Amino acid sequence: MPSEEPRNPTPAASFDGGTLDCGSGLLLLIRQHIDPLREGQVLEIASAEASVCEDLPAWCRMTGNELVSEERGDGRYRFLVAKGRFAPSLAPPGQAPPGRPRMAGREILPVRIPDSLPPPAPAPTIAPLSVMGVGSWPRPRWMLQALHEYLDGRLSELEFQATADDAVTLSLDAQLAAGVDVVTDGEQRRDNYASFVASRLDNCQLVPITDLLPYVEDPEEFERELRALDVPAGKVRHPAVLGPLSRVRPIAVHELEFLRSRTSRPVKIALPGPYLLARTMWMECISDSAYPDREALADDVVRVLREEIHFLLAGGAALVQLDEPVLSEVVFGGAVAGNRSFMCGALGARRDTPEELAFAEDLLARLTRGLPRERLALHVCRGNWTPDETVALRGDYRPLLGLLSRVPVGTLFLELATPRAGEMEVLAEIPRDRRIGVGVVNQKVPAVEPFEVVLDRAERAVRTFGPERVLLNPDCGFATFADNPVASAEIARGKLAVAVEVARVLRGRYT
Repeated sequence: MPSEEPRNPTPAASFDGGTLDCGSGLLLLIRQHIDPLREGQVLEIASAEASVCEDLPAWCRMTGNELVSEERGDGRYRFLVAKGRFAPSLAPPGQAPPGRPRMAGREILPVRIPDSLPPPAPAPTIAPLSVMGVGSWPRPRWMLQALHEYLDGRLSELEFQATADDAVTLSLDAQLAAGVDVVTDGEQRRDNYASFVASRLDNCQLVPITDLLPYVEDPEEFERELRALDVPAGKVRHPAVLGPLSRVRPIAVHELEFLRSRTSRPVKIALPGPYLLARTMWMECISDSAYPDREALADDVVRVLREEIHFLLAGGAALVQLDEPVLSEVVFGGAVAGNRSFMCGALGARRDTPEELAFAEDLLARLTRGLPRERLALHVCRGNWTPDETVALRGDYRPLLGLLSRVPVGTLFLELATPRAGEMEVLAEIPRDRRIGVGVVNQKVPAVEPFEVVLDRAERAVRTFGPERVLLNPDCGFATFADNPVASAEIARGKLAVAVEVARVLRGRYT
């Protein structure tokens, strides 16, 4: 609510939203203008849309921004909104710190497609019983601060990447100290495992998930789900597609290049899968201004991901992992209340289960066609937004066996340490040309599992699949969402270290 004392400070920034309402793009413009401001500074919003008078105060309450004042008259409306709590000392105009270039208004940039795509370059071979993480690693506090300042446009690209290089180095050192055979960069540059892609593509931007309230079918239910989220909803960002997607700069090639400059170990790079991104990015009233339907959007998702994979393989990535955890939401969604939005990809509407699985399988087949299967992987889990096992999805892999057996990748990284994943033996019929990355430690458990427990899980995998097909890993990442790690760096290193010890024993027994 506005303050009881009338205030009319000079804004630090302003724009005219015209007749846009909160459900047709006004919130995206507000986000573009308010993010670069300092806490306490004021944004002036002019509008000719009456519904904004009701919707904007609700948005302010949801996002923690303060509605300082509002004026109404003759079909024109003026709002002053402070970023966070209003700070009178910051009210006079002041330039926000220089940040990265931002999309101006709803400008649509031309699509750029490379003339040719590079072929794969040689990469180190990943041996049987190799140990590796799934992807993410807990970020240091200073990295989180830099990440939020960067996303808000208050930290330059150069400063952000230099800070991220330091965080990646710490993550790499911890993995090497644990003794892993394959390394990742810990996804230190990403706000989460999926939506970060929006910050790397043209005609797409990241918005806090709270900004999506006007777009959902049941705002009250959505608001209840947001309040139940472990990580503050204002810090979970969601991609908004404003025009045809274009890979103007690398999505993750820069991550690969830095990591390979620091180690000779094989490198794995994780990317969100095409089905996950299609589900995440397709939203009525936003995406439909650029694409007629979800299938058309998915075509461009496949195109930009395929471009990226070509450059990753050409850059020497030993393995490119496609993350598709939302497949579990397709087959198990609804079994657990409150999971819909927090799969980060379950926001978009979906059709019935067989149709969705067929759609996902087709996208994966088109994405990977002609690429070396032995250097491609698929990761499936049941959600990793909270360490609370009671609220995550559960069910064995039977409903996904067909897709897992047919998708043209060489490795499946699967959640198997948690009882929620069911019996490992269900997967025995997976074709023998697939390696199985077996989850032998559970990142949600707040302690390092005993050696004997991890060894037993790994032995069962060897008996089920054969030692030549088994890789060892956690069930999922240690910090899928930057602001909500499910394990500390110390526990994460300990879990990888015990898996390394188990692998050493198994190699002695079976190779």
